[in-house]
Amino acid sequence: MGERVKGKTAIVTGAGASGPGMGNGKAAAILYAREGARVMLVDCNLAAAEETRRVIDQEGGECTVFQRDVTRAVDCQCMAAKCIEVFGRIDILHNNVGIPGIGDVLSTSEERWDEIMNINLKSMFLTCKYVLPQMEKQRSGAIVNISSITAIKRLQFPSVAYSVSKAGVIALTREIAIQHAARGVRANAVVPGYIRTPVMETAVADAHAEDVEKIFKERADKIPVRKLGDAWDTAYAALFLASDEAKYVTGAVLVADGGLTEATKI
Repeated sequence: MGERVKGKTAIVTGAGASGPGMGNGKAAAILYAREGARVMLVDCNLAAAEETRRVIDQEGGECTVFQRDVTRAVDCQCMAAKCIEVFGRIDILHNNVGIPGIGDVLSTSEERWDEIMNINLKSMFLTCKYVLPQMEKQRSGAIVNISSITAIKRLQFPSVAYSVSKAGVIALTREIAIQHAARGVRANAVVPGYIRTPVMETAVADAHAEDVEKIFKERADKIPVRKLGDAWDTAYAALFLASDEAKYVTGAVLVADGGLTEATKI
């Protein structure tokens, strides 16, 4: 076990993977626990969160599961209160909940737009809203919000609702970072690139059922490092921002994409 966040309490939303394998939230939760944090695993899917707990328990970490829908204010309020009740404080809030979405302005329905905005952006607004008072009371805390490269660069496929929601995550992070810095709270965003997770597996299969591996290879070939990332790449970026190693870092956008957004053609 490491000590990079030893003695800290972390809330990880979306802590269960959406399918077999390692998702970004699952990897982050496991990594925080490995590095000494007590972790609250928050997910609307109890079975998925329990699977993450099983891994942490096997490794000797400390965690608790809390099933809630973070698009609901009352659930986010309960989440913060429960974490304080169980662990006494909240040192890290890791916002990972999100869903993908393909489509341009004309093809995206109003209902789909609202769904993506609620899950990807409103959820982070609500969790921050109810966690920030405790962090300010402590005069310390680190918020890590997971965005996407679509927030800063358009890819080869249209994803208007998803891209706008993830750009909103960066704006939300910046606002929190500046407004709460003097009270000891830091807020930063991680911008993952093409990360092969259960969510990506499902999204690619739905859109390109004929040859999933071909699509993954084509994507990898566009990345300067010539490979897709994995959930641990996102998790380690988040760990740095959540730890005291980043005590002078706030309002930052940490891109973890293998150089993709700097490539001339993506």
